[in-house]
Amino acid sequence: MSQEPVAPGRVSIFVNGRARQVGGAMTLGELAADCRLDSRRLLVELNGETLPRDTWPAHAVQHGDRIEFIRVVSGG
Repeated sequence: MSQEPVAPGRVSIFVNGRARQVGGAMTLGELAADCRLDSRRLLVELNGETLPRDTWPAHAVQHGDRIEFIRVVSGG
């Protein structure tokens, strides 16, 4: 199985199991916004580790990262 080449200035990542190319300077906060997710109701797992919310704005994605966005739902 061949992989699609990565465009210059971009990185290949996996978001909720799907391959995606994004700008190399994109942060997790920007990625969540780009995916139209409400960060107030979200958990982020990066390469199998849960990340504190206050780290998202400064954490740039890296080539090969596996990111899981998990929506938190409350109710009864």
